[in-house]
Amino acid sequence: MKPFHYSVTEVTQHIKTCFDQDAMLQDLWVEGEISNWSPSRTGHCYLTLKDANAALRAVIWRSLADRLPFRPQDGQLVLAHGRISVYEPQGQYQLYIDHLQPLGQGALYLQFEALKARLAAEGLFDSARKRPLPSIPRLIGVVTSPTGAAFQDILNILTRRWPLVQVVLAPTLVQGDTAPPQIVRALEALYQYPGIDLIIVARGGGSPEDLWAFNDERVARAIVRSPVPVICGVGHQIDFTIADFAADVRAPTPSAAAEMAVPDQIEVRAQIDALATALTQQVRTRLQRLRRDLETVKRRLSLCSPTALIARERQRIDDITRRLERARQHALALRRTQLEGLTQRLNGLNPYATLERGYAIVRNETGQVIRSVSQTQPGQALWVRVADGEFAARTESTHQKEG
Repeated sequence: MKPFHYSVTEVTQHIKTCFDQDAMLQDLWVEGEISNWSPSRTGHCYLTLKDANAALRAVIWRSLADRLPFRPQDGQLVLAHGRISVYEPQGQYQLYIDHLQPLGQGALYLQFEALKARLAAEGLFDSARKRPLPSIPRLIGVVTSPTGAAFQDILNILTRRWPLVQVVLAPTLVQGDTAPPQIVRALEALYQYPGIDLIIVARGGGSPEDLWAFNDERVARAIVRSPVPVICGVGHQIDFTIADFAADVRAPTPSAAAEMAVPDQIEVRAQIDALATALTQQVRTRLQRLRRDLETVKRRLSLCSPTALIARERQRIDDITRRLERARQHALALRRTQLEGLTQRLNGLNPYATLERGYAIVRNETGQVIRSVSQTQPGQALWVRVADGEFAARTESTHQKEG
């Protein structure tokens, strides 16, 4: 015979009916500390009320959340009024709050502030002891859970931004009572590892209770003892832990810690390209200046060079030679002109030139030129010179012109 059974819905509805019919659970005041405060996009707010031994899920509808006279936050001690019922889709009971008022700061918050103040008074959080991060780390140690998403996010970002970096994981629990001593041991192990340039302490988001291991004094002091810079990336942007204050640099998330740890290869490549361009331009400018200086030195050396002196003397000799040649040509031209003048004058005095005009020269037997009739006598032999030769003649008679 098949046993009688109930569906999940039937069981859940029965439990919900039990809650709804309980007068105490329908008109309830609850005191607790806010944890996991989470406003939704619709305006409703979800939270957990907790004390040292238990936790109670709760919800505030938008109609009340918009009218709250204060801003709830994690760690705050409050007094809430409402009713307990079951949220069937998830099978969980929760407090539906219709009134909320602050009572003060929660125990965990007070514990956090007390430890923070004490360690700050010791100088553990002083900015003077904070160290700058290495510009290009070669080996990074990571303290986190090996199964958490934080470690994979760190690896992905480190690989994308700077593939040359190497990573050493020091695995540890990051939540619970046993987490703090494990975190300390993981840090100490990295301190002994050779070549570590930087350490990242990381954990993903969670409630203040989930992150409480990083508010442990032992963890803070271990971080301060680190021989290399430490980046703490625990939780989300709004989460602050004691480890954040003890570390050299606080990152809002594990992913942000990875981005802070290494440079971006794209930016580095752009910087290298810009530096290469600037260096090339500087080298070119320097070479141009050196070339100009070299040309100046060469010109100065050429002025002092024996070759230049010889060339100048050769040029001077060439100039003198040209002047002498011009003077010689001028003197020759002048002599030619004078010679031509003398020649013309001689030609004018040349007796042979007179012969060309029909005149003749008469000489006696001894060659003496006959200039007068008195130098001749009848029967005397004479020689007559004309333009194209001479011939013999004899004097028949003489006749002297009178007057």
